[in-house]
Amino acid sequence: MSDVLAPATLGPLTLRNRVIKAATFEGRTPDALVTDDLVEFHREVAEGGVGMTTVAYCAVSPGGRTDRHQIWMRDEAVPGLRRLTDAVHAEGAAVSAQLGHAGPVANAKSNQAPALAPSRMFNPLGMRFTKVPDALGIAEVVAAHARAARLARESGFDAVEVHLGHNYLASSFLSPMLNRRKDDYGGSLVNRARVARELVKAVRDAAGDTMAVTAKLTMEDGVRGGFSIEESLQVATWLQDDGAIDALELTAGSSLLNPMAIFRGDAPRKNFAKTLPVPTRWGFQLVGKGFLREYPYRPAYLADKARRFREELTLPIILLGGITDRPTAQQAIDDGFDFVAMGRALLREPDLIRRWHTDAATRSLCTHCNECVPTIYSRTECVLRT
Repeated sequence: MSDVLAPATLGPLTLRNRVIKAATFEGRTPDALVTDDLVEFHREVAEGGVGMTTVAYCAVSPGGRTDRHQIWMRDEAVPGLRRLTDAVHAEGAAVSAQLGHAGPVANAKSNQAPALAPSRMFNPLGMRFTKVPDALGIAEVVAAHARAARLARESGFDAVEVHLGHNYLASSFLSPMLNRRKDDYGGSLVNRARVARELVKAVRDAAGDTMAVTAKLTMEDGVRGGFSIEESLQVATWLQDDGAIDALELTAGSSLLNPMAIFRGDAPRKNFAKTLPVPTRWGFQLVGKGFLREYPYRPAYLADKARRFREELTLPIILLGGITDRPTAQQAIDDGFDFVAMGRALLREPDLIRRWHTDAATRSLCTHCNECVPTIYSRTECVLRT
């Protein structure tokens, strides 16, 4: 058995433990560039004891952001990102950049760039229809991922995580409900998975052999007619066989259609509505219960589904969802998962992992109220933290 707090290998890296700070948008980049606030956010988590922290969300292009405040990978961003990676390294942790394109989750109005989707659809975030990329447009997105990976390497990142989840662009291509194409990128699962596999291969080639490459994959999006766990298992097998990733982080839900399947716990409908512009807010009042559904919280709530992947794959797997205490994290490792990823618990207490070392019975103060979720539109924080 391995200790969750013992050093572990991730591709070419050796992390000081098996705990990864999951990618959760920090809301600390008002000008789409690194700020002192963002540096301090990740420095504090690194000082708090994680093996690796993940910067989210590093979009590969201006139109790939969920809104204009997110970092997008370009030369101008490199000095700030280098300052961030240096600060994390000084605390003894590794740092990863989550790379991706938001696709139909992007706010085209905010970004002043079309939101992409595999098929034409109306996006209420930007109040306009999406743009459907042809083969050349898809190739441009693939090239943008490779360019972003090279910039991440130049910025001092130890790893990159390719976002294949939550109905962002690659994930929307995987969905049989959102992808109604008749070309080589639609129809059969092997066609729908082409974008995801091409992105990962391009990132691997650009990252080289000194960086770890991981991918975040939705097991199921929780939407009728959407992406199923059986399809996800097949895609995960292809990703493993392609040999381009060092580990797979498993997630669930859809930022576009069913976000609470990602988080579980209370649904913060009232405060979420306050973040929306007036026309969208009115619509939310009608559909809010269906959009922000309530799923009961329990420790390691994605573990049951993730075990199917653990049983069928040899690829290292990162377990996400409901990891808030050391016994639960250790149980995940004992069950064969290679790493655990944490989000909300570290937002509440950035030093939680360091305190696990001194007291294995330390319990997280996170109540799973999810009131942190609406704060991503201003400055992501735990509203209970003092």
